Amino acid sequence: MQVEAAHIHYCVLIPTYNNGTKIAPVLDAVSDYTSNVIVINDGATDDTAEKLARFPQFEVITHPVNQGKGVALRHGFERAIELGYDYAITIDSDGQHDPDDIPLFLQAIAANPGAVVMGARNMEQEGVPGKSSFGNKFSNFWFWAETGISLPDTQTGFRAYPLAPISKKRWITSKFEFEIEVIVRLAWSNVPFESVPISVTYEEDRITHFRMFRDFARISVLNTFLVTLALLFFLPRLLIMRFSLQNSRKKLHDEFKKNKDNPGRMAFSVGLGLFFGIFPVWGFQMLVAFGIGSIFKLNRMVVLFFSNISVPPMIPLIIFLSFVCGAPFVDDPVSIEDFRVLTMDSIYDQLRQYVIGSILFSFLAGGLGTLISFLILTFVQRKPQ
Repeated sequence: MQVEAAHIHYCVLIPTYNNGTKIAPVLDAVSDYTSNVIVINDGATDDTAEKLARFPQFEVITHPVNQGKGVALRHGFERAIELGYDYAITIDSDGQHDPDDIPLFLQAIAANPGAVVMGARNMEQEGVPGKSSFGNKFSNFWFWAETGISLPDTQTGFRAYPLAPISKKRWITSKFEFEIEVIVRLAWSNVPFESVPISVTYEEDRITHFRMFRDFARISVLNTFLVTLALLFFLPRLLIMRFSLQNSRKKLHDEFKKNKDNPGRMAFSVGLGLFFGIFPVWGFQMLVAFGIGSIFKLNRMVVLFFSNISVPPMIPLIIFLSFVCGAPFVDDPVSIEDFRVLTMDSIYDQLRQYVIGSILFSFLAGGLGTLISFLILTFVQRKPQ
């Protein structure tokens, strides 16, 4: 039986790529709730087109070649806006989401008009892949760092978007990272967020097109860019509206409290994060820090947090100290006085001084960070409770 929410003018967007074995059951289940469905066939090379032909009541947008989930969603949003919908509910086509949860989204929209509604999966339940659970915690942490908003699930594909604020923006990403960009930028526009608990199923034959290294690298670069923008342009407003020093301290305090019995490993996590935050691999600090932290089995959240030291307003200080450290190793170093009028051209002219200095400074900061953290954590551990 078809169920419609008469007071909410919404559609369902379903991007799909080579999920021909899963798409038909998803569409059958969605059709119980609405006929306002837009499917974006993102260049599928399997039998997806034949499966979609069984649902002539739904609109299908077809990409001749695969362009990425972000582009598929963007085209779906554009079409939904053209058709005058107020909301778009997105759901993945791989069968992990249950369309029977759609009424939960409609109830949340009715109670919170204009809000983004995020479906919150139980990532602790049996059968959830470990990499998915950690990836979600990673994404949640950086969404909080970029917006000041804590959400239980920022990687879910089951969401409800208000289309009015989306229609006013131009997007820069095209792949999986688009789902991060869209919620961060909506949060920056003061769009409220709500979460509803949803069910999730991870079947053994589930098809995923997420490529761990490539897509994680793209997400890392995007997060570096978004954190920089947040600190440079949006942090003052966020500090007033949402942030408090107590909350930021609590985030780190919780991580250290969970690992209070291993001060050496936690101190090394801090030091490694500082090291790669300064080491001259601009744009890839988080990716490299995450990989090395995983190899040494460190607290990756702490590593990633401290690897973001190279963001405004710290960048000028880090560049300055890097030039100071590298000065003894070049013939014509940039002096301290010169730094006040330092330009990109002069940095390029003394790139060797900067690179050498930043490598030395990264070892110095990492070593000092490890030592100081170890001393503090050891003192706290031994202090009588």
